[in-house]
Amino acid sequence: MSATPAPPHEGTSPLERLLGVFGDVRGGEGTLVLLLMANVFLLLLGYYVCKVVREPLVLATGGALGKSAAGAAQALVLMVFIPLYSWFASRVDRMRLITVVLLFFALNLEMFFFAAHLRVPLLGAAFYVWVGIFNNAVVAQFWSYGNDLFDEPTGKRLFPVIAIGATLGAPFGAKLSAWLFDAGVSAYSMLHITAAVLVLCLALFWLVEARQGERRRRGAAGQRLAPGPNGFVLLARSPYLRLVALLLLALNFVNTSGQYVLDTLVTAHTSAEGALGSFYGNFQFYGSVLTFLLQAFLVSRIVRYLGMAGVALTLPILVLGLYGSGVVLTTLGMLYTTKLLENSTDYSVMNTARQMFWLVTSREEKYKAKQAADTFVVRLGDLLSFVFCFAGTVWLGLGPRGLLSGMVGVIVMWLLLAAAVVREYRRLSAERAAVAA
Repeated sequence: MSATPAPPHEGTSPLERLLGVFGDVRGGEGTLVLLLMANVFLLLLGYYVCKVVREPLVLATGGALGKSAAGAAQALVLMVFIPLYSWFASRVDRMRLITVVLLFFALNLEMFFFAAHLRVPLLGAAFYVWVGIFNNAVVAQFWSYGNDLFDEPTGKRLFPVIAIGATLGAPFGAKLSAWLFDAGVSAYSMLHITAAVLVLCLALFWLVEARQGERRRRGAAGQRLAPGPNGFVLLARSPYLRLVALLLLALNFVNTSGQYVLDTLVTAHTSAEGALGSFYGNFQFYGSVLTFLLQAFLVSRIVRYLGMAGVALTLPILVLGLYGSGVVLTTLGMLYTTKLLENSTDYSVMNTARQMFWLVTSREEKYKAKQAADTFVVRLGDLLSFVFCFAGTVWLGLGPRGLLSGMVGVIVMWLLLAAAVVREYRRLSAERAAVAA
């Protein structure tokens, strides 16, 4: 059973009035929202430690093209991971699912640390593949839980506020990594931080469950999913989810291809591990600060006044202008600014839209199909980006300007897909409202 929304602003506490600066938080919701904000804050802090660590490890050994190939390999690994996740999700309740997944990834981090001391070959590439799966799996699972916890109206109100935790965790994790690199701490030693963070996140999940325990006992929200098709099948058989999957594919193709162009320009200047680590740590930090400002003060207003159309269309319109300008002025400074604006809008405005897409889906789709969409489909975008960048660079001899020109056509298709998703979302929302009435 979804969490029941409180009457607007009735009996609000000082905490709820404080959170109300950033969005529509109502009486009785403050502590729950704060717990979820803290949880996603820690998840993103831990992920950004790993994200900054992975950049010098893969770039120093394989360059920009090697990094793109490692990203493409993630899609192949996920073809095994998604069916296994769906199978396991149908056999345990949601808290056992969350517990096993978080402890599994925490154990993986310690295994990477020991493998580094054993000098296992190609470990940097393997770690890059693992980070992409880890990030999408644990963050997708967090938002699956949020979609399970709240009904559509409540989720639309609270998701922009909860996501502030993610936008705060990102700069803290990025800056912490940059400081540690500058202090001479080895990359793999930083993985202990994320392992500890995952254990703390698990404790916060259990606190939320304890708070929601009575509602969980009255309904089916905390119970195991019925045995059924895996996430791939659920994506394929729903017209709405097929559109969402295509949108995510285009979004990630553009983001990854743009990152490849930036990486090419950066590695032309330096290939030193320390310099790369410091550069990307600071790049992630400044982007994350901008992401926080957008999430805290803009996203909830976009949702309130422009609805799903506002959050779904903002990013494709923005990047169409940015990359179109990049075709004319292809410099490191231009690409740096473009990726800074693109990433910050993606991780704030577009990320909120991506979580809201699932408010009108079934509970089975929220866990299984969302995991498939947010992991495999996103990484399939990496695979297509790798093919595009490899073919364009090696076979066609295209430079950054040529690659950007090809990306503009994909952005136009992305914009059309976003409009179609918004139209289907509104239709499903109206159907659910009619059934509820």
